[in-house]
Parts: sequence; structure tokens; C-alpha cells
Amino acid sequence: MAVLMTPSSHRELSVNRRPTLLVAITLTAAAAALSLSACGGGDSSKDQGKDNDKIAGADTGTEKSASPSASAEAAAGRPKIELPSDLTYTFEWPKTGDKEKDAVLSDREQSIKAVDLALANQDPLDKAYLYYYEGEAAAQTEQYIKAYVKAKARTTGISRYYNATVNLSDADSASLVYCEDQGRGYDMYLKTKKVNKTAVTKNSYVLYILQLRKSDKGVWAVEKLDSQRGSAKCQP
Repeated sequence: MAVLMTPSSHRELSVNRRPTLLVAITLTAAAAALSLSACGGGDSSKDQGKDNDKIAGADTGTEKSASPSASAEAAAGRPKIELPSDLTYTFEWPKTGDKEKDAVLSDREQSIKAVDLALANQDPLDKAYLYYYEGEAAAQTEQYIKAYVKAKARTTGISRYYNATVNLSDADSASLVYCEDQGRGYDMYLKTKKVNKTAVTKNSYVLYILQLRKSDKGVWAVEKLDSQRGSAKCQP
């Protein structure tokens, strides 16, 4: 479970994907919004700081990360997101039938992947995630990414997102609430390629609450993000 995430409550915020790392980050970064990926919610061990030498090899997925949707690629200047093949995403949030609500969901998919791209690139100022995050959320996410860079690690595994609810406040403001299953998402140390696996617990399921604003580029950017690890609303 990725633990690098954060504070308030988003995966990024409270990601449990990678335990030890994440815990440290959670204490220092107020809410890394990354949604990115995550893993089962177990406590981190004292040996994690040593590249988790007890962990065998890194698990790699057989499927490549999904490409941005046609609508996502349509926006002018939208960054291209190409991720390592060991990262897999499942978005179980069907179309709502409302153009703007569906755009919110589509852009959130891209913003989640953009954070994992920054982790893979080990770049706290990666242009892709900065395209989808603004203000408070951008600052939190930068700290989240820095924690991974310092640990020389990134995320790996499978991330599942579900139970999404979108509400439009007006033409340029929206809120999004959804769940993430971090049970099969982990941290991988780049030097050794070793994966830090953790047990799946109730804390592997995280509730995220986001506030988004339609940017000048017409993209639904994340402005604020919070999360609640172990939320009863997300349990299987």
C-alpha cells in the first residue's frame, strides 16, 4: 500500500500503497493528492528505509496503462502521459450522460496518471501533473512527489477507482467524491527494483473528496483534495 501520500485524505493524501515511505510523507506533506495508486493498508516496518531488502522482486503487470481518451487528447496543449507497463488502472465509474460531469471524471483519470508519471520521472515539477493541479492541491502534490524522489521510489501495481459522484456547482466549479482500492498498489525502490508489499486491510480503501475548477484551457483542474483512509463508504 502506498503510504507516501498524505494528510487530509486523498490517496495522495492518505495513500496506503507504500507503507513506510508514505507514512513519512504523510507526516510531512499535508495531502499529496495523487491518487494515484496505492496498496493495502498495513503499518510500515522499520526496515523500509533500507530499500526493503526483504522483499523479493518487483511485480509487473501484464497490461499497459490505458491511453488518454479521445476527449482527453482533444484539448490543446494537453500533455501526453506514457507510463511504465507495470502500472495498471481500473476506473469503475460509468458515463453519467452529462457532458460536463463526464469531463470531470475523464480529467480526473488523467490527473491521477499524471502524478504517477511525475513519480516515474522523479520530477516534482513535472509539467503533466501541473497541467491538472492548481493552488493548494498543486503544492500538496509537489511535496508528495518530493518524498518519493528523496526515497528514490515510485508506484507500481494496480489501482482501482469506484463509487464516483460528481456535483457541478456552476459552469466552472465542481466537486468529486470517489473511492480507491489500494490493495494491489505498492511502492517500488528504483535502485533495487524491489517492491514493498503490504497486507490488505480496511485501510487499503480510501475515500477522496476533491474540489475542481475549469481552467482557462478548459480542463477540470484539482484545486483542493482530501481523503479518508478506511472509510466505511469504500469497504468491499
